Amino acid sequence: MKLTETDSLLALTTFIVLILLLMMVLVYNVFIKKKSQLLLSQQKKEALFKQELAISQVEIKEQTLNYIGQELHDDVGQKLSVARLMTNKMAYSDEQSRQQIVEEINLLIGECLQDIRNLSKVFITRQVEHFGFVESLEREINRIKRLELMEVEYSNSNKYLYLDNNHALILFRIIQESINNVIKHSKARKFSLIVLDTEDMITIEISDNGVGFDQNTMYNGSGLENMQNRAKLINSEFHIESSENRGTKITINYYKQ
Repeated sequence: MKLTETDSLLALTTFIVLILLLMMVLVYNVFIKKKSQLLLSQQKKEALFKQELAISQVEIKEQTLNYIGQELHDDVGQKLSVARLMTNKMAYSDEQSRQQIVEEINLLIGECLQDIRNLSKVFITRQVEHFGFVESLEREINRIKRLELMEVEYSNSNKYLYLDNNHALILFRIIQESINNVIKHSKARKFSLIVLDTEDMITIEISDNGVGFDQNTMYNGSGLENMQNRAKLINSEFHIESSENRGTKITINYYKQ
């Protein structure tokens, strides 16, 4: 009888041990599977981030080239054309007038040289990394002001704001694309860009008093979904509020890591 009880106890113990081992194997397999899925998800996210980073760099290069072409044509080109006309005028002027014309030509050439120096500073591969996030924003604001298409309001609570270069590049491209949409489509008379830096988050508001749009019909395929996806890659939220004839407001919340 004692032998039977011992055998039963041994069999029960063996069964319990086998069950525990089986549970450990199952838990281990689940853990490995979850870990593999997490790693795969992280790798996919990193690949998407690198892809968006490369695309943003190319887009900013194209934007910079367009900007430089416009500045060369509208500003430097016009000044040089005036200088050329003034040199032709020298042949029909007296000595005193010639001296005045020479001084004006020298002044125009000096302005052209300074404009070209300023443009050369813009023509770089990594604009945001070179100038910094805040200065890049301010350059974009100055570009809008020179167009003289609308009233521009800009405020920033932290002039020394620092961001990771890669995140700053994508964030700047989202803002730049939002601004370009305002210029091209909004027909606004007033534009506002507000940057608010807090302890845990940077909030950026881009608003206009333009024609607005119906979000239900315009969201897909308009570039807005692309901006939202980019925002997710840099730990940000992208919100848009718009309705017809009531303007548009975009809010970007960038959470500091």
